[in-house]
Amino acid sequence: MTAPVPAAAHPQPQQPRPSRRALHAVVAAQFFSSLGDNALLIVAIGLLMQRHAPGWMTPALRVCFYLSYVLLAAFAGAVADAAPKGRVLMVSNLVKLGGCALLAWHVQPLLAYALVGLGAAAYSPAKYGILPELLPQSELVRANGWVEASTVASILFGVALGSTLVDKGHALPAIGAVYLLAAACTLAIPHSPARNRAALAHPGALLRDFRHALGLLWSDADARISLAVTSLFWAASATLQFLVLRWGAEQLGLTLAHGALLQIAVAVGMVGGAMGAARWFPLERARRALPLGVALGAVVMGMTLVTRPTVAAAMLVVVGALAGLLLVPMNALLQSRGLRHMHPGQSIAVQNANESLASLAMLGVYGTLIWLDAPLLPTLAGFGAFLVLAMGGIFVWSRRIGPAHAPLAAQKG
Repeated sequence: MTAPVPAAAHPQPQQPRPSRRALHAVVAAQFFSSLGDNALLIVAIGLLMQRHAPGWMTPALRVCFYLSYVLLAAFAGAVADAAPKGRVLMVSNLVKLGGCALLAWHVQPLLAYALVGLGAAAYSPAKYGILPELLPQSELVRANGWVEASTVASILFGVALGSTLVDKGHALPAIGAVYLLAAACTLAIPHSPARNRAALAHPGALLRDFRHALGLLWSDADARISLAVTSLFWAASATLQFLVLRWGAEQLGLTLAHGALLQIAVAVGMVGGAMGAARWFPLERARRALPLGVALGAVVMGMTLVTRPTVAAAMLVVVGALAGLLLVPMNALLQSRGLRHMHPGQSIAVQNANESLASLAMLGVYGTLIWLDAPLLPTLAGFGAFLVLAMGGIFVWSRRIGPAHAPLAAQKG
């Protein structure tokens, strides 16, 4: 049985005319929206420290953020289809602005950051889905490249901005202005009609479609490996983000502002790794990248021996490079297998849900360790050892299930 593809019932619009202005507007909106997200996390952590909140609340910020992704997993794509996507992008940024305002008004930080997560969950499918409506197919690869480049740049500048603003009285108003700027950029996106105004009319059907898409991807050998790796990667990334901040403070003697800047080293490494992945691990050799996950865990274990910030930054560049080399081919493999089974939006929704659930689980474990006052170095070593064992297990598993792109097993139904 093939996965239902609701969007397929609605004809694709005529080949759109190239619009550089439209692409620039989408890229600018993505840059400022992601810039605000990354800066806000650093500032929110600083606020928790100022308010002497329990240590477990720091990773709980991300828990609430990812919980929003899980709750909207089956519906986010339909939200993007039920209204003009440019309007969805604008409203999503205003929702994020609302979360920022709640932080400024001393509302429970976890509730405020959950609202930011809701905005981000709705933003993601609209961001990618609007490009085919604005540009011809021949322009889509270049357009996606610009969107991804703006995202990487926003991480670098967002962490730097958050580090600059932390402990400043105007931090939240400044980030709120960034979200307003992102929303303003969407005004330059040409209006396009909603693809399917009735997309949200049958939520039960959306849940059934999502469950079916989930089963299809997990029943495919290559997709199963890719989902396992990307879910583990993003869960590890979410946890490592907080571990690095704690490592910088306790092991390297850095303030929150300077410790946050260490994350820029990871981002720089990821850019280099992503560029090398296309050359060394094309789609047909994607599984050959799996041993790099074992190396990544080993490097994380080695972080326990580092006491100098310069060495720490160099090691985090290596961590980022290994992550980029691993993640890019796994994402490509997952997208390839997803297209064989279902509409791309369904594949992205399943991937987001799996990665968010894995992140919730790992952050929950880390939050529990903080609550139990587990010391830093054994926690960091255990985290690296877990990555070594998990990625080693996935690699052995991949060798047992046969070559890449093996024929699909017959589907029931």
